[in-house]
Amino acid sequence: MSETIHDILTRAVRRLTAAGVPDASWDAKELLEWAGGPDRSRLPLMGEEPLVEDAAARFEEGVRRREQRVPLQQITGRTWFMGLPFAVSDKVLCPRPDTENLVERAVRAAEAMAPPRILDLCCGSGCIGVSLAHFLPQARIVLSDVSEEALALARRNAALNGVADRVSFACGDLLDAVIPETGEPLGAFDIICCNPPYIPGGEIETLMPEVRDHEPRLALDGGEDGLDFYRRLAADLSRVSGNAAPEDAPAPLLFLEIGCEQGPAVREIFENTGRYRVLVHPDLAGLDRVAECVPRPRKD
Repeated sequence: MSETIHDILTRAVRRLTAAGVPDASWDAKELLEWAGGPDRSRLPLMGEEPLVEDAAARFEEGVRRREQRVPLQQITGRTWFMGLPFAVSDKVLCPRPDTENLVERAVRAAEAMAPPRILDLCCGSGCIGVSLAHFLPQARIVLSDVSEEALALARRNAALNGVADRVSFACGDLLDAVIPETGEPLGAFDIICCNPPYIPGGEIETLMPEVRDHEPRLALDGGEDGLDFYRRLAADLSRVSGNAAPEDAPAPLLFLEIGCEQGPAVREIFENTGRYRVLVHPDLAGLDRVAECVPRPRKD
């Protein structure tokens, strides 16, 4: 008698649990649906049926990779963020629910601007910029990254979510990036959003295998204390694409994801510029997660 879907799923959960995979049951059911088996809502009705051969082989390959602690999103090539579908690869960070906090705050701020100009800096998969374009159809949005591979995936996600005609892409380092299609440098923005690399370099080896071994180091390593990016951005905001900006030029509103213990340090970095006051917001777990850098009024 052929193994049933229930038997195959039960064995997979045991294997993933033994490999130390968190939420092994959830991941096994996600892999089953990805492989071509029933989704979790149909399992009670189909659990005693066999799994077709092609789906069984694909499921086995997915379980094997998940045992090696390859992130679930990289295996399935997909995830959800802000209720929207996103393609995922090993060239970018997997979008995380904590980052939705940043997007929600940026949307509320942008709704009071007409029309807002927004930069998604270090865009990776494009989850921030594409989500903003979805919720803010009148906004002008640029997604920027130093990685061409990340930008290729961000373009794919913009198309996937129907906003490709409303966003631009820029390749380069921080505010020195240029838009490849036109050769234009980044312009002035009302809002800059960013989920930068902020893990202290010495702590990366202590992270979960999914992150440590399978996500790009470039998107994780924030230098010795994890604050390199914030220092560079604070210094870079006085210029655009290498050209000095007028001292009275309005500063953009910043929404920056931060590590849970970095709130005081990030506040000091940006408040020491004299251009910002900084509010630190918690995530759903009550941990510091978003630094909102509010421009101070210009002095006449």
